Amino acid sequence: MENQELDTIEKIRQQFETSPYPRIPLDQSPKNDYLSLYIHNLLTPYYLRNQKVIETEGKVILDAGCGSGYKALTLVEANPGAKIVGIDISEESVKLAKQRLQYHGFDNAEFYVMPIQDLPSLGLEFDYINCDEVLYLLPDIAVGLQAMKSVLKSKGIIRANLHSLLRRAMYFCAQKLFTLMGLMNDNPRELEIDLVRDIMKALKDQVMIKALTWNPEEAATEEWILMNYLLQGDKGYNIPEMFAALKTADLEFVSMVNWRHWEMTDLFKEPDNLPAFLEMSLPEISVEERLHLFELLHPVHRLIDFWCALPNQGERFVPVAEWTHSDWQVARVHLHPQLKAPHVREDLLKCIAQQRPFTISGYIPLSSQVPISIESMVAACLLPLWEGAQPIMSLVELWLKLKPLDPVTLELVSHETAFEEVKELLSMLEAFLYVLLERSA
Repeated sequence: MENQELDTIEKIRQQFETSPYPRIPLDQSPKNDYLSLYIHNLLTPYYLRNQKVIETEGKVILDAGCGSGYKALTLVEANPGAKIVGIDISEESVKLAKQRLQYHGFDNAEFYVMPIQDLPSLGLEFDYINCDEVLYLLPDIAVGLQAMKSVLKSKGIIRANLHSLLRRAMYFCAQKLFTLMGLMNDNPRELEIDLVRDIMKALKDQVMIKALTWNPEEAATEEWILMNYLLQGDKGYNIPEMFAALKTADLEFVSMVNWRHWEMTDLFKEPDNLPAFLEMSLPEISVEERLHLFELLHPVHRLIDFWCALPNQGERFVPVAEWTHSDWQVARVHLHPQLKAPHVREDLLKCIAQQRPFTISGYIPLSSQVPISIESMVAACLLPLWEGAQPIMSLVELWLKLKPLDPVTLELVSHETAFEEVKELLSMLEAFLYVLLERSA
């Protein structure tokens, strides 16, 4: 590693040594943050890759670049029974991470001061690796991915992310500006933070660097200034660069973490009536090309946030959209664990009692379009899922009890009609992974 890279890494270490990230109070818990728990649950990417439900008991999970430990706490909350291992180059951050997990009563976590490149020295292999807000700080992102790959189990999955070059363009301009001014020669502290505030406040509001980056409320916190204007080693990437790094590291792309917010057709007024050229070309292009088109048209995501895994280790499966009638008849239905919270079930019961729609996307908002709501008596069909996985046919039988008559003809609903209606409901919910469907062998 060249001296300049070593110098940058040391500056990054010093910055997080004096300003551990994130600065979330020790007593704050993510246990009611359903979306964050959903993202950090190993089951979510595992199902996307294999269309199978997995238990987290006994799994070993790495938080690479654990910082002050809030994401490690999220991982342990989201994955009951899993062992959490955290690493970070900042000794102070590791100290805080240990305190955080101990404070919340978790003893199945251990932390080490080390860089990602030294992971093999732990002598461990991991079922899941979370590398959040770290990879873009490394001199070579492919080297970081290769280091994590070297300790990944054959069926394991890595979650990592990069700062978007397009979305953060003006922040990178600001960082270059403050570098030229000498504010990042050493570890930025209170003086440098105050100078940034003074300069940004003094600029006219229409000056682009202020218009596109400045947020007076956020700027009141030192953390926001440091993580945006004075972040040592910060770099931006695009989708092709992400895929190039995965190819270099010999890793396979699984999915974007917020995959529902990367849908090209959502950017058009009439998704079912696209311009002729796009109508013909979109089905033919690769996932990489489709994602790159999205970021060029609508660079709204700060992070290029993705899951990846070892190549050719995913299990072959038939997508739900291609299931036969026989496949559906023997399917088992699971509720995503992060929706199994008693509070969610209580809300559903209230909706049923008051005969109002149950907005399931209010807990895990995955759609970039409209909220996902279910009519109360339809949603009642899902109640048994809070007790455990159910054969689809048992939900069909419940549906017939809840909705025995056709509301228009007042005739008895046939078993086949109920089956098709339940299938339609589950297909819609499975697209968001609110429910998980498994074909019986």
